[in-house]
Amino acid sequence: MRLCLLLCILCLMAPVGYSQLPGPPGPTEPAGPMGLPGSAGAPGPRGFPVLPMPPGPPVPAGPPGPPGLRGFPGPVGPPGPPGPAGPPGICGRDLLGFVDQDFEAFKKSFSKLDLAVKNNFVRKVGQKYFVSNKERGSFSRAIEFCSQQDLELALPKNEEENSALTQLFGEVDKMVWINVNNKKAEGNFETDVNRPLTFTKWGEGQPHKSVRDTGCTMLSENGVWRVSQDCSVNAYIICQI
Repeated sequence: MRLCLLLCILCLMAPVGYSQLPGPPGPTEPAGPMGLPGSAGAPGPRGFPVLPMPPGPPVPAGPPGPPGLRGFPGPVGPPGPPGPAGPPGICGRDLLGFVDQDFEAFKKSFSKLDLAVKNNFVRKVGQKYFVSNKERGSFSRAIEFCSQQDLELALPKNEEENSALTQLFGEVDKMVWINVNNKKAEGNFETDVNRPLTFTKWGEGQPHKSVRDTGCTMLSENGVWRVSQDCSVNAYIICQI
């Protein structure tokens, strides 16, 4: 009976235009005022402790950064310990004697240089000066002349000095006395100090063994040394400083 009544109602509503679909929403009402905060809740259960993790693997170092700015200088440090004592100084009297000796040596060197300037020919070779007034004479005259000037007879100690002596004068027959002693060991010693020669330029067959006590040594125009038995030959006299 109820089912029939419900079907009749539905049949009556259908022609009139009623829909069974939901209608559009109604207007939104404004929110009400915020309520009061509630009371704090009970604390929760305690969590489990966090275990430490092992360190990770090492990684390579990165490139160095740019240098920083130079800092300000630090304060001066404390003074260091005193150094060892120096050697004893020269007393006044000894110092005066040293100065006098040095001054005398200076005057002697200056006088030699002054003599070199006054000569007609001066040639500097290394640390040595060859001086000459283009005078000729015997070997004994050459030794005497240089000694009077507080000089030594020329004696080349290397090839450069030997070449310089060879080129002093332009004559073809030029001969120059050199300070070599022919009275000892076939002419291998200097005349004044009997010191072994450190440089020689002997020509072929020189020094001749037949010339011993009377020979004197000359430098020839071709740059070689030769012994002359006649020491009175007029060869050039050249001194050295």
